[in-house]
Amino acid sequence: MTEPRTFARHAPDLQGVRALVVGLGKSGIAAARLLAARGARVRAADRRPAEELGPVEQALSESGVEMIAGGHPPHLMEEADLVVTSPGVPADTPVLAAARAAGLPVWAEVELAFRFLRGRVVGVTGSNGKSTTTSMIGKVLRTAGIPGGTGGNLGTPLSTLLGEDGPDAVHAVELSSFQLEWVDAFRARVGVLVNFSPDHLDRHGSLDAYAAAKARLLDTQEPEDAAILNADDPESRRFASRVRGRHFSFSTRGPVAQGAGMEDGMLALRGIPGQPGPLSLLPVTSLPVPGEHNLANALAASLACALVGVPGPVIAQGLAGFEALPHRLQKVRSVHGVDYYDDSKATNLDATARAIASFPAGSVHLILGGKDKGADWHRLASLAGRHARRILLVGEAAPVIRRALGGVVPLEDCGTVQAAVQTAARTAAPAEIVLLAPGCASFDQYRNFEERGDDFARAVAALA
Repeated sequence: MTEPRTFARHAPDLQGVRALVVGLGKSGIAAARLLAARGARVRAADRRPAEELGPVEQALSESGVEMIAGGHPPHLMEEADLVVTSPGVPADTPVLAAARAAGLPVWAEVELAFRFLRGRVVGVTGSNGKSTTTSMIGKVLRTAGIPGGTGGNLGTPLSTLLGEDGPDAVHAVELSSFQLEWVDAFRARVGVLVNFSPDHLDRHGSLDAYAAAKARLLDTQEPEDAAILNADDPESRRFASRVRGRHFSFSTRGPVAQGAGMEDGMLALRGIPGQPGPLSLLPVTSLPVPGEHNLANALAASLACALVGVPGPVIAQGLAGFEALPHRLQKVRSVHGVDYYDDSKATNLDATARAIASFPAGSVHLILGGKDKGADWHRLASLAGRHARRILLVGEAAPVIRRALGGVVPLEDCGTVQAAVQTAARTAAPAEIVLLAPGCASFDQYRNFEERGDDFARAVAALA
């Protein structure tokens, strides 16, 4: 094997480069297309069998990409100058471990795309709320008439957003810990860490390793960049020492000297460069999405947008026009006076707790369960005892949850989301809430959290 190649940090020459793409989800497909468009000789490998990759192979073969189905064995890296990995592929996968041991550059798709980006990035990571915060930022930026795209881990790969790029563009980019593991040149002019709590420990192995991946967003910044942390979140304090640029914060509990906070029921900014004095944005009652966690998201988003130059009135206009993302505390409909909310994206306990706390005490019929991620369900007992009238259990995690929460409120085993909705409809009274906030992954019964949320919505529609 020849000496590993090095690549320019901006607009690298990929003509004739032998590139291996590992994993062909959305980001892997986008990376393969970008590499081929820049002149690389691309091989793309995925664990799925050839029959499942048929549509993907057809789409990529037109770009000259060679497809390898049924796995990505370590020897593939022996004929590669560059490896680009999809976020769904663990870092200890043999082909990635072998590439790293051989000194080959291994990039995330966001790293590859960033090297060809001309505009600026507002990057958002965290354990909960990053999709909503990213979308709020994107909404405000486009309301301000600033060109650019919104995506990343949110759904549209950064490679695809290159089509909306330009020297004046500002892109709102959600970043998962899986993506941030493999960044180097990537740089967020504004980096937002919305909060931090245990998650994905089955992938990262420890809380410290998970935190280290998240911290890459801050590690790659320059002194003139801005880092935004959550002043209300004790776990976020561990990242203060990683801030390399200017440090700003946000809080739902009161004013903030340098950042975004609450003043007399208004979202307000203080200490923003170029802005004389405090600036009130809009009343909290004008936010179209419920819950203190969404207030925190809005504060983080407003601060990020102010730091890239969006005027206060435009920030207020954008936030007031924001619509909840699908499956994130989204009201599906009311049936016989009962409100049904889909928070299928609540795949960990912190997200579930935030959803429950958004509604009045004693009003919630709560659907919990799915594929357990090793959570300590006892942590939910106090909050569930105050807010839930009944817990409806679904999926593989039902016995685990029952052992932890049995006796706190009535529990009923329903098995499926459809059955849980039907049970809730029989017992819920007008003005009460039926909430899908499962606290688990969906992979025991569904392909993803979106499919689970859609199933919930269909069950609710059937009631009407």
